[in-house]
Amino acid sequence: MTLLSKFLSFFPTLTLSLATVSLAYGIWEHSLWSVMLCLFFLYGFPILSYRIHHSVYPLENGISYLQGSDYSPWWGSHQFQLIYIAFPALETLLRLVPGVFSLWLRLWGAHIGKQVYWTPALEIADRGLLTIGDGVVFGHRVGMYSHIIKPRRDNLMLYLKPITIGDGSFIGAGSYIGPGAMITAGSYLEAGSEIYPNSTVNSAEEHSAEEKNHGLAD
Repeated sequence: MTLLSKFLSFFPTLTLSLATVSLAYGIWEHSLWSVMLCLFFLYGFPILSYRIHHSVYPLENGISYLQGSDYSPWWGSHQFQLIYIAFPALETLLRLVPGVFSLWLRLWGAHIGKQVYWTPALEIADRGLLTIGDGVVFGHRVGMYSHIIKPRRDNLMLYLKPITIGDGSFIGAGSYIGPGAMITAGSYLEAGSEIYPNSTVNSAEEHSAEEKNHGLAD
């Protein structure tokens, strides 16, 4: 692990410490500005750091390794997002207001369409590596992970690739979507679906046929 990697490992601790101190001071001194500063540290500071980091160390798709003398840009980007994985309530609040969570993901660099429905319980590992079309519906506890890590030859191999979900798709509750997955427009994923890395899903025609067989189509 490089020196920069070790330094960025403390980013989540730094962020939470700054937010806690700001909030405590704001409550003690009845300072609205300190409370607003707390919100900045929780939401603005990680994004700003991520964008600056990304401009210097852009993420590269494909295979790389986490151990050794070369710095992994993904490692840094992961540290900037770690507090939202550890404390999902921070993003759950954003999903309660229509349109806010989509805007939030766009600030991370994701491509998000219009009228996307996000359920409160959702896990996204790599916020900037998503392309979501218009009118996509996400069920309860869907997980999207644009990376996988596995041991290989005394090292840790990282595979990184964006996830793409086409217009009008329905992602069933508890589904898992891996790196490089492409879900075509109008697809329907049943609850608990597992979409493995680099898989292409085109279930729109199959789902339409099933609806006709069950008398559910218009």
